[in-house]
Amino acid sequence: MSDKIMAYRRDNGRVGVRNHVLILPVDDISNAACEAVANNVKGTMAIPHAYGRLQFGEDLDVHFRTIIGTGANANVAAVVVIGIEPDWTQKIVDGIAETGKPVYGVSIEQKGDFETIRLASWKAKEFVHYATEIQREECDMSELWISTKCGESDTTTGLGSCPTVGNMYDKLIPTGVTGFFGETSEITGAEHICKARAADEETGERWYKMWKAYQDDVIFAHQTDDLSDSQPTKGNILGGLTTIEEKALGNLEKIGRECKYIDILEPAEAPAKGNGLYFMDSSSAAAECVTLMAAGGAVIHTFPTGQGNVVGNPIVPVIKITANPRTVRTMGEHVDVDVSGILTREKTIDEAGDDLIEMIKRTANGRNTAAEALGHREFSMTKLYRSA
Repeated sequence: MSDKIMAYRRDNGRVGVRNHVLILPVDDISNAACEAVANNVKGTMAIPHAYGRLQFGEDLDVHFRTIIGTGANANVAAVVVIGIEPDWTQKIVDGIAETGKPVYGVSIEQKGDFETIRLASWKAKEFVHYATEIQREECDMSELWISTKCGESDTTTGLGSCPTVGNMYDKLIPTGVTGFFGETSEITGAEHICKARAADEETGERWYKMWKAYQDDVIFAHQTDDLSDSQPTKGNILGGLTTIEEKALGNLEKIGRECKYIDILEPAEAPAKGNGLYFMDSSSAAAECVTLMAAGGAVIHTFPTGQGNVVGNPIVPVIKITANPRTVRTMGEHVDVDVSGILTREKTIDEAGDDLIEMIKRTANGRNTAAEALGHREFSMTKLYRSA
């Protein structure tokens, strides 16, 4: 298996596998202008969202990290930023500009939609010409940043698709790949195991403190019934996972047998300690988690599912893996890697891991994932508390 891929080398040295030109709104009331620009200029993509007004404190920090991180992602070639006010617009422009990629900002105040759209459309067209002349070049597969979360899990997830991802990480992390896992509430019941998988005692203690704060300050502070009647989900229960402990043990199969995480990240935070495995404090909701990990810099996302999940992302290809033969039969259009042979003993987990690595390589080289082909571009911002 070759360790080379054909990908996009960005000015900051990062390797991307897609080449998007984004029209990025700072806030919810700039969505219409962004969508108008994307309609005017083919080859661009607007990413509307629901927030960005009167947020403050840590909630505002997460918002800025998510928007800046989305534009900074190595799968993005260039960005037009539109916001209602100039200061916040410029803050996001400056954050993205640190990557060296072309970025242009325009604010709507004192211009209105027509003039904003005119200015942004001209710049977007210029960026499309720039992006479409960038050529893929040979890169090492070890330079990829690969994230993971599972969704609509069932009994087959912990037995097949999650161990497949874990086998992939066990093989690729030692080569230099950077990995992300998370889903803070979904570790409940296996927190002692996760704590022990830290690279050192200090990191494990910091992880446990973060997990405990989420439990005490969010889950139990607002609980209605156990984990607020959301963990496990109704789909998990239909699939045979009756407790959060069962779900957590399957979840942790995604980090394999050998990997140890070297640091913990805030939501949408980029790794700073070099290559290795990281835990990101993140929601277990599919679109939210993938959005945060993409903002943290992941360029490919691996997504084990049991009952079947359709989620995608605007800038990051999401590779779906399932070990459930019924899901392959009934939702096959959403499946990229079928590892149901693990359950019928026709395929080993080691072989399934190799299949996933091969699909990661094909995706990095340009193959559209099922979610991309079907137009799934779910982008969901994480909000910590009410706006002012």
